Amino acid sequence: MFLAIDIGNTRLKWALYETPQAGARLVAHGAAFLETIHQLAEGDWKALPPPSMVLGCCVAGDAVRHSVEEQLELWDVTPSWVVSSAEEGGLVNGYDHPSRLGADRWVAMIGARSRLLREGPPRPVLVVMVGTAVTVDAVDASGRFLGGLILPGHGIMLKALESGTAGLHVPTGEVRDFPSNTSDALTSGGTYAIAGAIERMHRNIVQHCGEAPQCIVGGGAGWKMAPYLSVPFELVESLVFEGLLHVAQQRSSGR
Repeated sequence: MFLAIDIGNTRLKWALYETPQAGARLVAHGAAFLETIHQLAEGDWKALPPPSMVLGCCVAGDAVRHSVEEQLELWDVTPSWVVSSAEEGGLVNGYDHPSRLGADRWVAMIGARSRLLREGPPRPVLVVMVGTAVTVDAVDASGRFLGGLILPGHGIMLKALESGTAGLHVPTGEVRDFPSNTSDALTSGGTYAIAGAIERMHRNIVQHCGEAPQCIVGGGAGWKMAPYLSVPFELVESLVFEGLLHVAQQRSSGR
């Protein structure tokens, strides 16, 4: 059994697979808000078959990671954590300082690249993760990470406007082509800001690589953007887990 763990800014997501390899059968999965992870060993994880390998990525800080490691003492297994490096899983890191790239972005790109190669020939890929923050990352056909964008997610945008502008404490609205009330204007503005960043990076990749990328959208709120993107895309909610599976398979085989 292989346990994959994705610790984001708001929630911990986990998935238990039969084996650490791409395409392995999913046995169980779940999620917990960071405030409740101390309950995992006596809650969701208590009845699981013991994993022989645990691999995760964490962007929530050392204190949260240590709390998760305490919960993993339920089993006789030592977890490993993916950190961004110069190269892993068929991906080359083009960041100025590779170790400063967020582990979740790195793993998501590895997952997207491995999925792309399973489905067809190499081509550029645009990896979008929509969560508390939004990342929009470009990988060329050779597997080199070119660079990417980071911008606030829907919630952070709204909170920033509410805290910095008087009179904007309004209910969440709908996405409209021509918003005619403040609630719709705020929701539409945030949505189209994210869509614009995705479409701009798509255009950048076409200009740089000479071909259109495969666009893969993931993250806990990826589905929110699906109706509003003008570029072709594939919605893959398990992108980080796919990356962890690919890394685990390569590490297990010694590659």
